Amino acid sequence: MKQAPDFSLPDQDGAMHSLKDYTGKWLVVYFYPKDDTPGCTKEACNFRDARDAIAEYGNAEVVGISKDNVRSHKKFADKHKLNFTLLSDQDHTTIQAFGAWQPKKFMGREFMGIMRNTYLINPEGKIAKSYESVTPESHAGEIISDLKELQAA
Repeated sequence: MKQAPDFSLPDQDGAMHSLKDYTGKWLVVYFYPKDDTPGCTKEACNFRDARDAIAEYGNAEVVGISKDNVRSHKKFADKHKLNFTLLSDQDHTTIQAFGAWQPKKFMGREFMGIMRNTYLINPEGKIAKSYESVTPESHAGEIISDLKELQAA
């Protein structure tokens, strides 16, 4: 297992968070393209609704990261009553470190952007599982299933 990249980023309330803050817990870090867009809203609400079930396994926490600013995250979190942390990575340093900043195509145009990737990080800070280009509506269920399996191992 590979060590997860360290980060130090502000949340929707301006408080700083880093990887070491989550030592001893399982951590679900998910990257998403933009606050309050249809797919990102579905994914965030899916994590919101599954939050208690995710927390049952290894006291797991959920963190969403995009390059939107703190104010945008605050509006998004309040509007959808999100019950987990959103981190702002405006210069996409952490997004790149995790490998979620990649070439994308839209209407024949290629550009760099955030892939909808998730990383399950174990209590020692190592990446236990990676998920690439996930389905927003059902992804949290997959995480719960994998947490159960990893806890049993």
